[in-house]
Amino acid sequence: MVTNLPPEARSKFAKYQEAKTPEEKLQALQEFLSAVPKHKGTENLVRWARRRMAELREEIESRRSRKGGGGPSLFTIERTGAAQLIMIGFTKSGKTALLGRLTNAKVTPSDIPYSTRIPIPGMLDYEDIQFQLVEAPSIIRGDRDSRWNRRSIGLLRNADGALIVIDLSQNPSEDYKELVEILEEEDIRITKPRGYAVVEKDQGSPGIRIIYNGKLIDGTSEDVKKILEGYRIYRATVKLYGEVTLDDIENAVMGTIIYRPSIVMGNKADLDDGSKCEELRKTVPPEIPVICCSALTGKGLENVGRVIFERLEIMRIYTKPVNAEPSKKPLVIKKGSTVLEVAKAIHKDLYRGFKYARIWGPSANYPGERVGSDHILKDGDIVEIHAA
Repeated sequence: MVTNLPPEARSKFAKYQEAKTPEEKLQALQEFLSAVPKHKGTENLVRWARRRMAELREEIESRRSRKGGGGPSLFTIERTGAAQLIMIGFTKSGKTALLGRLTNAKVTPSDIPYSTRIPIPGMLDYEDIQFQLVEAPSIIRGDRDSRWNRRSIGLLRNADGALIVIDLSQNPSEDYKELVEILEEEDIRITKPRGYAVVEKDQGSPGIRIIYNGKLIDGTSEDVKKILEGYRIYRATVKLYGEVTLDDIENAVMGTIIYRPSIVMGNKADLDDGSKCEELRKTVPPEIPVICCSALTGKGLENVGRVIFERLEIMRIYTKPVNAEPSKKPLVIKKGSTVLEVAKAIHKDLYRGFKYARIWGPSANYPGERVGSDHILKDGDIVEIHAA
């Protein structure tokens, strides 16, 4: 991503982000594209814009073709549970069988290639929370730019993570490499970058607030604010993780290249003597968990929930009203979040009027410890927020 877009292009992109309907977004993107200078440094950006325009045209066409002109798309899955993960892979890798084995989804696996035509959701239980697993229609190898592939990959773009399903009875290493290549062509990364930023627009914020969970290596806080203001963002919280560049800041604003934490599931381990699993483990980067399993026998699936929980880097916080018992249903937020971020997630009034909190659990030095807004929480904490 480039950080030298002219002001007109940044303003046009801000208009795209503010647009509400697919028609408005398409018009804004067309105007943005016309304002982007065409050179090698903007090739990826132009490619992203054209792909996004194609997706919007498909969405508009789909809406018009559906009876009555309304209702959600068949490729729109309402998010539920602690997180949504997309099961993605090539045909006959066993995604449907895995979904049925892991969740409450009532599915029937088929030997017919590409039998899954629309996404199918199911809920996976893990301790006191649930993860939503969604089987995406299989990726087509020979037609990477197809509408079919764009829709399946689009599901991942809007999810929290991926389960990459690989058939151990075939060529697992090559299949994995090809899938990663396809995802990267769509600007989706499954390995964590050296540094990244998260930009959360917040109308309740007094301005632009920067939280340093990492460091900015090629600029200052003022440079960050200038980039955001160029996109007409004047109230936001910016979180920095790892070694962050100004390019990372702009990419976070534009959302063109995204990172999705992933887990590789080598299915059909019942047909493998262990050699294919070992081959796959050597191919996949060490940071990405590899689960060699069998949807047929259930082998290797005992700890999928725990692996997802750890890979997503999330934690459970139990909120407690003053003079009342803690909630039995946890609030699920990113690992390393602060008390103030919990207040914001509960209600904007608690966030704006925050005074202090009392903490019970792993992050407290003693039960009921009084802490400030920047106190970092841990999984299992109980939080009682006091606000004006």
